[in-house]
Amino acid sequence: MSGLKPSPELTLLQESVENANARVRFFRVALGAASGTQLLARSEILSLLDGCYGGGRLKVRWHPACDPSRRDAKTVFLALMCIETTLTQGGEISISEDRGTWSLHAYGPRIRFDAPLWASLENPAEVTVTSAQVQFVLLAETLRSVGAKAQVGHSDSAVSLKF
Repeated sequence: MSGLKPSPELTLLQESVENANARVRFFRVALGAASGTQLLARSEILSLLDGCYGGGRLKVRWHPACDPSRRDAKTVFLALMCIETTLTQGGEISISEDRGTWSLHAYGPRIRFDAPLWASLENPAEVTVTSAQVQFVLLAETLRSVGAKAQVGHSDSAVSLKF
C-alpha cells in the first residue's frame, strides 16, 4: 500500500498464504462430496498441485490431458495423500490414466512402506489408523464405492498404486 518494494518477509508471508489456500482447495476435492458427472478442469488440478507441491522437496507430475470427473480427481488426490506418506525424504510422484485405469508411481531416495496400512486398502477393518493416516480408510471406502480395487507394489526406492 505504501508503494515500496515488498520485503522478503512480506513475500514469504504471501507465499505461505498462497500455499495454504491451495492446500484447502486440494482438501476440498480430496475430502469433499463428488459425483461422476461433474468434471474438474485439468488447469485447476495443475494449479492445485503446483500450489501444494511446487516449491517443496516433493514433486507431483500430472500427465492426463483430459478433464477427469470430480470423483476420479477425489480418488486420485486421496491416493496421492497415501503415497505421500511413503516419501519421507521427498521425491517425485507421477500420475497417469489409461482407459479408466489410474496409476501413481512414486520414486524417492528412501521409501517408508507400512505394509499393514497399505493392506487396509483391501480390508480397512484390519488396521487401526491415526488421524494422520485417515486418507487410507477414505481411499478404501471410495474405491469400494466405485467398484475398484487397489493394486500396490513397492521396492526400496519406489511405490506404485493402480486402480
